[in-house]
Amino acid sequence: MRPQLLLLLSLATPMVALSGQGWIDEVRPVGPVRSSPAVVRTSSDVRVTIDGRIARYEVTERFRNTGRGIAEGTYHYPLPREAVFRDFSLFQGEQELKGEMMTAEQARSIYEEIVRKLRDPALLTLVGHGLVRAQVFPIQPGETRTVIIRYSQLLARDNDALRIRYAAGSRGDAPVTMVVIAPEAAEFATAYSPTHPITESRSGGQLRISVASPVEGDVDLVMPYASDLVGGTVLTHANPGEDGFALLFLSPPPADNRATVARDLTFVVDVSGSMAGAKIEQARTALRQVLGSLGAADRFRLVAFSSGVRHFRDSYVQATPQAIASAGQWVDGLSATGGTNLEGAVAAALEGATVRERMTLVFLLTDGLPSVGEQAPDRIAAAAAGDIGQRRIFTIGVGQDVNTYLLDRLAVEGRGSATYVAPGADVGDAVGGVVTKLASPALVDLRIVRAPVRFLEEAPTVLPDLFFGEELVVLARYRGTGSGPVVIEGSRNGRRERFTLQGNFAGHDDGNDYIPQLWAARRIGELTRSIRIEGSTPELISQVRELGLRYGILTEYTSYLVQEPSLQVAAAPMPSGAGAAREMTGRQAFDAAEASADLSASTTLAAANKVARVRSDVLARSEQERLVDGVSTTERRESRRVGGRLFVWRDAAWTDIGHADSLRVTTVEPFSAAYFALVKARPTLAQPLTVGTPVVLAGRRASLKVAEGGVSAWTPGAMDRFLREFDGR
Repeated sequence: MRPQLLLLLSLATPMVALSGQGWIDEVRPVGPVRSSPAVVRTSSDVRVTIDGRIARYEVTERFRNTGRGIAEGTYHYPLPREAVFRDFSLFQGEQELKGEMMTAEQARSIYEEIVRKLRDPALLTLVGHGLVRAQVFPIQPGETRTVIIRYSQLLARDNDALRIRYAAGSRGDAPVTMVVIAPEAAEFATAYSPTHPITESRSGGQLRISVASPVEGDVDLVMPYASDLVGGTVLTHANPGEDGFALLFLSPPPADNRATVARDLTFVVDVSGSMAGAKIEQARTALRQVLGSLGAADRFRLVAFSSGVRHFRDSYVQATPQAIASAGQWVDGLSATGGTNLEGAVAAALEGATVRERMTLVFLLTDGLPSVGEQAPDRIAAAAAGDIGQRRIFTIGVGQDVNTYLLDRLAVEGRGSATYVAPGADVGDAVGGVVTKLASPALVDLRIVRAPVRFLEEAPTVLPDLFFGEELVVLARYRGTGSGPVVIEGSRNGRRERFTLQGNFAGHDDGNDYIPQLWAARRIGELTRSIRIEGSTPELISQVRELGLRYGILTEYTSYLVQEPSLQVAAAPMPSGAGAAREMTGRQAFDAAEASADLSASTTLAAANKVARVRSDVLARSEQERLVDGVSTTERRESRRVGGRLFVWRDAAWTDIGHADSLRVTTVEPFSAAYFALVKARPTLAQPLTVGTPVVLAGRRASLKVAEGGVSAWTPGAMDRFLREFDGR
């Protein structure tokens, strides 16, 4: 076995999987090479254990030699700047090899050298971390070896919550798992991640939080301490000279052994002829789910409609085992036939008086357009508006033949939500998600009554009810600065209660840079839904367009930007307002309504990005299938969403859709001293630059282009002048 290498000269050799958290630099063998070794990561498991305010990390990574020759090299793993390296397990036979810790400053030069030689900007996202380095034993062809690294980190505390941040990077196809364990589950309320979907379980006094796949990018986790009613915190982000961004997170404790609000539930289901087959069986399953979710204090009604309207009972029934069993038999007897009397169904759902001490919920499930009685969706909605009162209305549209105007308007005026089930999807899953969320109300009629700053453009505009086991996420712009309590008031069991979250609203805060994009996604969802319901105005369209351009979210009003210049046609947004209510059906209306609903309900950056990617594909395909000069074209321009920006391949460069010809462009040589200086000054540019080169990034008053032949070194003051224009200062 030849001597192991510890020299940084190995950094200049070919590498595999650079864009992950840990990687192996393979050493190029001396002499003739018969085959090229290729060490690839096969899996990564991240386990975090909470001990007071200390997080203990154990990262297990597995590497496999997929080549035909022996592979060896140097292993690198980037650590957060504030982490304390504990130990490193990497064995060669019975010999345990040890890791060497380097500072963030040493690591930066290593990263830049790697990026410069391989022309791969992915590692720029790791700049600012420290680095663990260790010799790598020879790996035989086909052999898999395991590396385990352990370190500790003092967790930041934001008011009444702990914050965990983990830079997962991008690991390609290798599966990644991440779990967080808190041995004392009773200390914490429901956890929340503003960046990734998570699942939570409690067993034996232990709290286990799993981050949903794919685990990539920066994972941010908020763990609020439990109190009598809620936990929560306030997160902010602010650019100098602009209104700031705030994320208010509220989390009630788990529902176990908690007194909850008694509910009156009405479930109205479409059993018209179009529901025949799989859909009627799924509707039966959904009704059984509703019945199974009822508590002893609940009352319920079941209504089925086709050409006429049928009731299980004439009024609310107490949710006794006998009543639920009888209702189940009634559900089993439902069959699909006849027309669609939506007017009668809505009127039946809103019959009777509401009781102030009880929470009144209405679910309306339908798959078609009104064909019996009143058929104008705007008139049906207008007639219902005066009878909604204190009811919460949740609409579920199945398939693309529903009228999205009616379902959206009922949900908005009923302070609920509209859910759209695509053709072929399971109705039961959609209904189950809504019903599960509404199982245990914690606080209703929420509102913010006091804050040290002025909140603007809140999303959601009207605060929804808060339920045990679910988080409430409110995003807003804020004007002014200051520290102090954000006071929120709500009702529990008929009593008004107040609680406070401490907030620090600075004029400049570089942290939590995911908040602006998440806020923009929600705002676009609410604005586009308002346009369809209330009608479009130049001001509303301008807001949607500007948000879409700045935050890289393709909308009906920016979609034309993805076309080839020779194919550009006027954008054709969805019809809007009551006057166009009848037209809001079919695939285009369904896609638009589904996107608005999903964007406005986004609670994580991953969810918002997923909706934006899907919407980008739908709108790009729709625009490019239009008739241009009488000829249909299906030619598509490739687009990518990276770092909160949308790029299209235009004029031989990846171009940010926010870029306009009126913006002055400064070109910088890729991977030059000027390039690295710019990324160091503005770390938020690192992720968008991974889209590739050449690339154009839009700023406020100037744009950056990274391409061959650009500036390789800044003259004194030149970079500062450019950044002032880029930032719009």
